[in-house]
Amino acid sequence: MAMTSPHQAWAADQLAVALERTAPVAQERRAGIKPRLQRVLDAFAAERLGVHHFASVSGYGHGDLGREVLDRVFARVLQAEAAAVRLQFVSGTHAIAAALYGVLRPGDRLLALTGRPYDTLEEVIGIRGEGQGSLAEFGVAYDELDLLPDGSVDEAGIAGALAVPTRMVLIQRSCGYSWRPSLTVAQIARLVERVKAVQPGCLVFVDNCYGELVELQEPTAVGADLMAGSLIKNLGGTIAPTGGYVAGREELVEQACCRLTAPGIGSEGGTGFDLHRLLFQGLFLAPQMVTEALLCAELTAAVFDGLGYAVKPLVGGVRSDVIQAVRLGSPEPLKAVCRAFQTCSPVGSYLDPIPAPMPGYASELVMAGGTFIDGSTSEFSADGPLREPYVLYAQGGTTQAHAELALERALLALAESHYKGGPGNSRASANSTD
Repeated sequence: MAMTSPHQAWAADQLAVALERTAPVAQERRAGIKPRLQRVLDAFAAERLGVHHFASVSGYGHGDLGREVLDRVFARVLQAEAAAVRLQFVSGTHAIAAALYGVLRPGDRLLALTGRPYDTLEEVIGIRGEGQGSLAEFGVAYDELDLLPDGSVDEAGIAGALAVPTRMVLIQRSCGYSWRPSLTVAQIARLVERVKAVQPGCLVFVDNCYGELVELQEPTAVGADLMAGSLIKNLGGTIAPTGGYVAGREELVEQACCRLTAPGIGSEGGTGFDLHRLLFQGLFLAPQMVTEALLCAELTAAVFDGLGYAVKPLVGGVRSDVIQAVRLGSPEPLKAVCRAFQTCSPVGSYLDPIPAPMPGYASELVMAGGTFIDGSTSEFSADGPLREPYVLYAQGGTTQAHAELALERALLALAESHYKGGPGNSRASANSTD
């Protein structure tokens, strides 16, 4: 039997402390599965889901009953007037882009209320890049409202930012690659109210990625006109092979579909490749899988907070998405943690994640993503851009046990590399918990 090293013993002790610390909140999180699952089951029952809905038609996809029921089920679960769920969306960014291009017209103004959007949207909007047909190149004006120093939305500044006619405001629910709190549905409701008070006709669009089923309500239940997200995140339940969705007002969803397919076709075309069963089943699993991801996030927060690193959200804090941010402060610990997570991945454990460019991102990224579905953030993974302040963004997790194993290996890697933490090392005094 192999001897346990001091570093291994220390890592096990740190994990045990984190597990004890998160036990009460874990019990609370698990209690939230039942009402969310009930919402999914009620949607299945209302739409009379049967095995005949698992099959798709070929070719154009005209009259695909499975696709039509899938759309209506998702609309009910997302508390929206309509939804379009399509495997043809290659990512959440693609679904968001289809929504923006579908609704916005030359001369319109788009205003981001949550500061600079996620990296992958910068080239869609036209903040970066040229010659690719960005919104800016099609004559859509863009402005953004800077966040306040504490990372919150400048609600007092909304009226001034809307002093000129604006077709749409963009709200990013998740923190993205920024050090700010993710927005709760209650906060989104307040932003919708403020926008509509100034410009009643201004559309509110929400990037809902990472946030689905985390709370009891979705943004479309509190006044958002349109939202979009990915199926390889929350709603895919870890088994959807690809895809995304748009949901909201029926006419806006149809406009997004006209961008995905073509005007005149819209939501009426597109086959499901006989994969509808995976999407229905993934949605059924989603309440459980989202909760598992939340438990993994809580444990990650507890482990790194215990070492003195700044974490957001704090252990037991309000959560509106499945992302856990950890401010590591320098590139080496970021790379060390990602490497440790990768060695504990079910797929590609032998790979060494190194910083590299990735399409759509402004900075090199280091990613631990040994997932069964490529790029799935429903499964346990972590990544971060190689830029100040070197923040690790962990997400997903099909079981808490997997996160425990990965975190113990990360603790061992930090200790052996003499980064903050480990036997004889002090807490990370340079990092605050703000």
